[in-house]
Amino acid sequence: MADEQKQQLFKDAMGNYPTGVTIVTATASNSEPIGLTVNSFASVSLDPLLILWSIDHKVSTIQEFVKGGKFAVHILAGNQQDVCMNFAKKGVDRFSTCEWSFSPEHNLPIIEGAFAVLQCKIFKTVEAGDHTILIGEVDDIQIDTDKDPMLYHRRHFASIPAEFYNQKK
Repeated sequence: MADEQKQQLFKDAMGNYPTGVTIVTATASNSEPIGLTVNSFASVSLDPLLILWSIDHKVSTIQEFVKGGKFAVHILAGNQQDVCMNFAKKGVDRFSTCEWSFSPEHNLPIIEGAFAVLQCKIFKTVEAGDHTILIGEVDDIQIDTDKDPMLYHRRHFASIPAEFYNQKK
């Protein structure tokens, strides 16, 4: 099988794998906020509390994320589709499209309205193909259990309300 064909099949398979959606933010060396939409997010460890996400080597802010030492992962709420799409675009002022502020604890840009926010310090980075994996140690957690997290499947967004899980069968 040709590499191009394998890559397309891989994209098709991964695009059909339901995932959560996050936005990862950090503060650049010039004190400006940076951020991007990320679905390569996973938990790693409970002791210590570790998560991971990966960033493409082509992303213009990769060095800011890798060398910055800290970042915030926003697990998006089901109603944040517009914010998600804006942070996936190139050449736009992403932070002008949402309400946000710097956290007092870590001076990280925090987007309002997320289901959860994990403020992390970099624990380790790993080079993997055309991406760098950033493993973060979670230092601060905020969660809004009144919200439902965003899901992504087959290029569509959705959320499943908590009531769905509370129904008796």
